[in-house]
Amino acid sequence: MDLIRAFWPVAVAFVGFLVWLIRLESRSIENSKEIKRLWNQRREDLEMSKQARDETNSMLAEIRDDIKDLIGRIGK
Repeated sequence: MDLIRAFWPVAVAFVGFLVWLIRLESRSIENSKEIKRLWNQRREDLEMSKQARDETNSMLAEIRDDIKDLIGRIGK
């Protein structure tokens, strides 16, 4: 009984430390999942912006060709 009274603070501290380590590991796993999700979202955003730029460039090229055609007709 004296042994339990002498070492109970150490045992409680050890259990508390284990709980803290488990929570830390859990938070680390959650953070790594969130980082992977953000990287995937970033990749998707980059693909969407590239597609939007390509569409805009296509539209501008068409407008440029139309303007050149109109200028060519007026110049004759």
